[in-house]
Amino acid sequence: MNLQLLDKVVLITGGAKGIGAATARALAEEGAVPVIVDRDREAGEKLSAELSRNGARSLVIPTDLTSSENCSRAVEQTANELGKIDALINNAGVNDRVGLEQGSPAEYVGSLERNLLHYYNMAHYALQHLKRARGSIVNISSKTAITGQGGTSGYASSKGAILALTREWAVELLPYGIRVNAVVPAEVMTPLYQQWLSTFPNPEEKLKTIVSKIPLEKRMTRAEEIAAMAIFLISAKAEHITGQHLFVDGGYVHLDRALT
Repeated sequence: MNLQLLDKVVLITGGAKGIGAATARALAEEGAVPVIVDRDREAGEKLSAELSRNGARSLVIPTDLTSSENCSRAVEQTANELGKIDALINNAGVNDRVGLEQGSPAEYVGSLERNLLHYYNMAHYALQHLKRARGSIVNISSKTAITGQGGTSGYASSKGAILALTREWAVELLPYGIRVNAVVPAEVMTPLYQQWLSTFPNPEEKLKTIVSKIPLEKRMTRAEEIAAMAIFLISAKAEHITGQHLFVDGGYVHLDRALT
């Protein structure tokens, strides 16, 4: 399927690893120009070099998105160097385990800065460019916004707010033809997920327990499967889809747990 993404400039936050990196690769395969915005300069440059070897263009912007000024600069640099912005994929975040019991008001605010505020900031600063392009926004949320997890108030509330913002922006941006959708993963094996697993006494046993509860094929969702949905949603093939929350999770959230 030709997604008609040739030469489209797409900003991806947290684009150097995990779901973000899979999305950058998928975009490059479609002839788009991924802009990898990530605090990990080394990982971003390594990914960009890989894409270049495969004949694809990309741009790396190493920055800390907890600063609104850095968000503004990332958008400005993209527009200056590439001339336009066709889509924004908000993806950066970390399940930082800032809970109600194990946490503090200051730590909670810090979690919102890592997981929520840059979604708004990037969309705010990119908006004038998206208006010109009649572009689109995809927000990566999490099943924790729907199911809860325990011990992660900052992350869960950020991901819930992201779902609300998706609907709010879809309404606000209707006059400009800008579509806004959210992708909701559940269990996806990424470097951060592996890091989380390592905090358990027996990571392999914990993983087996998790996988046993995923209805479809009893396996983790692949980062490439999240990426496929994200790039479909910004493509011309999805031009009448807006305000939606798309679950790519093997039925984890909505199917009866008795199935497991």
